[in-house]
Amino acid sequence: METIKLDELLDKAIKREEEAFDFYSKLGTSIADPAVKDALKFLADQEKKHREFLISYKSGKTGTSALRMSEVIDYSIAQHMDKPDIEKDLNTQDVYLVAAHRELHSYNFYKGLAEIHSDGEVKDMLLQMAGEELKHKEKVEYLYSNTAFTQTQGG
Repeated sequence: METIKLDELLDKAIKREEEAFDFYSKLGTSIADPAVKDALKFLADQEKKHREFLISYKSGKTGTSALRMSEVIDYSIAQHMDKPDIEKDLNTQDVYLVAAHRELHSYNFYKGLAEIHSDGEVKDMLLQMAGEELKHKEKVEYLYSNTAFTQTQGG
């Protein structure tokens, strides 16, 4: 297996967070629904915070304890639904499903990197980043399910 230097790993992770920020920001400009725009702005802001954390971590200013972990519920919606084509007009639920797929991909990226590292601070940081991405996935899957499966008057 090829050895990955920590700086290269962090640079790659920072680039992914920048790409995620750009993705959500751009997607938000093509959406009219204010609630969806707000959700996409929230996600973009979270990706920006992740980037800042990784830069701070790389410079030695922040340890892994800077990321808060909480219990995450994985609804597994993205794993069971096809990703909508972002080149087409997206309805609200499609936007959330696209975001869920992106967050699942990011979660798998960090989890996969963590699996190839031995126990220690780097592995802990990668698992915490994976957890952060899973929290985002949880949020957009919740929004998706509330949009796609609205409650009827009958209950």
